[in-house]
Amino acid sequence: MSIVAELKPVVLGTLNQLYGQDFGQDVVSINITKPEFEGDYTLVLFSFIKQLKKKPEEIGAEIGQHLVANHPQLITAFNVIKGFLNLSINQDYWKQYLEQKYAVNDFRQSAASPQKIMLEYASPNTNKPLHLGHLRNIFLGWSVSEILKQLGDEVFKSSISNDRGIHICKSMVAWEQFANGQTPEQAGLKGDHLVGDYYVLFGAKHKEQMAELIEAGMSKEDADKNTPIMKAAQQMLVDWERGDTAVVGLWEKMNSWVYEGFSKTYNRIGADFDKNYYESQTYLLGKEFVQEGLSKGVFYQKEDGSVWIDLTSDGLDEKIVQRKDGTSVYITQDLGLADEKYKDFPYDESIYVIADEQNYHMKVLKLILQKLGKPYADRIHHLSYGMVELPTGRMKTREGTVVDADDLMDELVKVAAAKTEELGKVSGFSEAELTELYETIALGALKFFLLRVDPKKRMVFNPEESIDFHGFTGPFIQYTHARIKSVLRSETINQQSVTTGDLLPLEKDLVFLLEQFNVVLQQAASEFNPSLLAIYAFNLAKLFNSFYAAHSIRNAESEEKKQLRLKISTLTANTIAASMKLLGIKVPERM
Repeated sequence: MSIVAELKPVVLGTLNQLYGQDFGQDVVSINITKPEFEGDYTLVLFSFIKQLKKKPEEIGAEIGQHLVANHPQLITAFNVIKGFLNLSINQDYWKQYLEQKYAVNDFRQSAASPQKIMLEYASPNTNKPLHLGHLRNIFLGWSVSEILKQLGDEVFKSSISNDRGIHICKSMVAWEQFANGQTPEQAGLKGDHLVGDYYVLFGAKHKEQMAELIEAGMSKEDADKNTPIMKAAQQMLVDWERGDTAVVGLWEKMNSWVYEGFSKTYNRIGADFDKNYYESQTYLLGKEFVQEGLSKGVFYQKEDGSVWIDLTSDGLDEKIVQRKDGTSVYITQDLGLADEKYKDFPYDESIYVIADEQNYHMKVLKLILQKLGKPYADRIHHLSYGMVELPTGRMKTREGTVVDADDLMDELVKVAAAKTEELGKVSGFSEAELTELYETIALGALKFFLLRVDPKKRMVFNPEESIDFHGFTGPFIQYTHARIKSVLRSETINQQSVTTGDLLPLEKDLVFLLEQFNVVLQQAASEFNPSLLAIYAFNLAKLFNSFYAAHSIRNAESEEKKQLRLKISTLTANTIAASMKLLGIKVPERM
């Protein structure tokens, strides 16, 4: 239980005793006191004014006096600033909290009403390797799932592989025409890299052939559709959909290369799924929704045979759900997949981790399901996140300007090695230990940099900045954890309680911040926002370094102070490790 959870019933009881009136829990708002004011926590008074018919300063003074007089074990002083009552918490509370928690390293909680949550993330196309944009999606989805599980929810992680369509056929045609049967082993490449190279090659050849057609007098629009290589890809899609044996065989072979490559990358970054869905198996599932929608009058059919839904009264527009030739579109496929997911895992909430480019699509999906009366329609939540850009601008796969995930991680490992050696922190490590350390630092830098930004915001990724040992980075926090562990390895903590003497300001500030971990965790879960935990871990590491610079632990003023600081250090290390683990980041014992 947090101090806020303890304060709320005390405040409610005080209101009842002072004024004989009952207030609801949601009326009591308690926040951390702003640093420019004296106090630890602030009670907002404005919500009481109308019911009590008193000025906020008067209400604050009366509540403050009552709390200090009747709950001195919790509140020792107060001050009122306009509509805010600032409360100072008894130092004994912080010392008792430290004694109870310093050795705790399991921060899992049990939910009073655990939820069943389906969380879809990653969802790559099988025509290219995973890139930097995928990494933000994957790290975000994985971290949110771990945060929710930490609070007692049951989470089912899924991914949908977009393994069919014209984009897949482009890679296949380019490989068929130019690869001479080359395999990943022959090329010395991961399978997803090989297939991605042929997707980029398709784009280059298509561009060359377009230029030839335009030079011959064709319009740019017509040339785009009529290059020989594009016609071959369109024909291959038709052949795939009618089950041509040779085409399906090529499709299966190239997809198997990609899945093997994906698996290696997922293992490296720690991503995992409870179930993988495949568009090739789900793209026809939504067709039954078309007939249902027509029979219910939710959809309508145009003269050319195409089927639509009119969402103009909902502030959107008309949306096609089936083409005139009877083929389904993406929204129809997603209707079927939503239904399939609910059958597999009857969820209380279904979270889709999808970039903000699909905000409109997700609104339409949810709205159609609502109009069709599906029981799970209101349970869909779009965790929309901003795209990742480079200092040079947006990434474009067809132009070969994406930042490949594997290449990026390899490069960051090299940077981690160079920076660690430059700082002279590699003595005493074996080669195997150094290899693991550099990988840990590189992945920590990458994950932290992509998760430290609010998901709703677009961001620019700067590799050099991500691995700075002194900035707002993963390596800075990892190094702080290793520093604490170094101190703790050479000292022994006794079980005697620290009960006498006041906490010095930085000692108290650290315990105060440590006590807020569960509040931050709850907020991160309710907002699906791991950046709150990233910021918290950074602030905790930064404050510990200030504390460590100001106060000696090994040569403390007294044995009791030494023990106090060892316990603060232990809880700090455990809390940093717990925070970073929920972000998917390992913290080394030494660096």
